[in-house]
Amino acid sequence: MLSPTTSLILPEMGRLYEILHPWTELLLRLVIATALVAHGLRNTFGFFPETGSPIHSVPMLADFLDRNGYHPGRLWAPLISSTQLIAGPLLGLGLFTRIAAIPIVIFLAVSCVERWRVGRYFWNMLGLEYTLLWGIAGLYFLVHGGGAFSLDRILIGREF
Repeated sequence: MLSPTTSLILPEMGRLYEILHPWTELLLRLVIATALVAHGLRNTFGFFPETGSPIHSVPMLADFLDRNGYHPGRLWAPLISSTQLIAGPLLGLGLFTRIAAIPIVIFLAVSCVERWRVGRYFWNMLGLEYTLLWGIAGLYFLVHGGGAFSLDRILIGREF
């Protein structure tokens, strides 16, 4: 929602911005959730086997984490899968939005450190560009809540 004190270059666009604001928040939440769930399905259950890394189960993810210095992999792998497959959909639905955003932001912050270590910035060099974008988007919902079209707002009348 635009503040009455917001000065727009094109004031005629103000009403359009107000109409689109909750829809763009919903769209961003859904896109983040879709990305997290897709990665979780691949890394946890082996969906989409021809894409990305050759990790297709929690034990394979645990081995990968151990090999890359994230010990104990047996602890972190199920936490990562849970973040992607539980917190991701909760964020997408806007249910317990801020609580769901906490592990997502932590997971993506650690991923950013790892991606920087491996490929620095650019995504096509396995850098942090992609994870940084999603991490900042997750941080947005940690700070702002789920928005007007969230289950938090619909069920309890305010953002959780």
